[in-house]
Amino acid sequence: MTAAKKPDLIALIISDHRHIERIFTELEAGTGTPEHRRDLADHVIAELVRHSVAEEQFMYPAARKHLENGDELADHELEEHAEAEEVMKQLEDVPATDPRFDELMRRLMDDIRHHIEDEEKDLLPKLQSACSPDELRDLGDEVAKAKKMAPTRPHPAAPDRPPMNLILDPGAGLIDKIRDGLSKRNT
Repeated sequence: MTAAKKPDLIALIISDHRHIERIFTELEAGTGTPEHRRDLADHVIAELVRHSVAEEQFMYPAARKHLENGDELADHELEEHAEAEEVMKQLEDVPATDPRFDELMRRLMDDIRHHIEDEEKDLLPKLQSACSPDELRDLGDEVAKAKKMAPTRPHPAAPDRPPMNLILDPGAGLIDKIRDGLSKRNT
C-alpha cells in the first residue's frame, strides 16, 4: 500500500467518533424492538472497545512521545476509557427491557461524548501539529490493523499500556470473536 493510500490517524479516529454518534442517536430515538436496541448496544460496545484498544496501543503512546504534556493527556484519556469500560461491562448483559438499560446507556453516551469532545478539541489537533503526515498515516494504518484484532467486549482488568496490551489484546480479541459467533452477538 502506498503512503498516500494509508488512512490518516486523525481522519480514522474522527470517522469512528461519527459512526459511534450515529448509533447513539439511533438508541436515543428509542425506536425498534428491545432486541434491536440490545443489538445496537452490543454493536456500539464492540465498536467502542475496538476503538479504545487501538487508541491505547498506538495513539496514546504517540501522544506520550510527541507532546510536551503527552503523559498527562494520555493518562486522562485512559482514565476516561476505564470509566466507560466499567459502564459497558455493567451494560453487557442487561436486557433492553430492564430500566437499567436506558440509565446505563445514558451514562455511557455522556461519558463517550465527553471523551470525544476532549480528543477532538485537544489531543487530536496537538497530534496533528506534532506529527508529520507520514507519521499520521503510519499511525492510522496501525490503528486500523489493531481494530481488526481487538477484543469486542469490555475487559476492565486488562492492561491498557504497551507492551502488555500489545501482547494480550489480540488473544482476548480472538476469544471475544468466538464468543460473539457462538452467542450470535451483533458486533
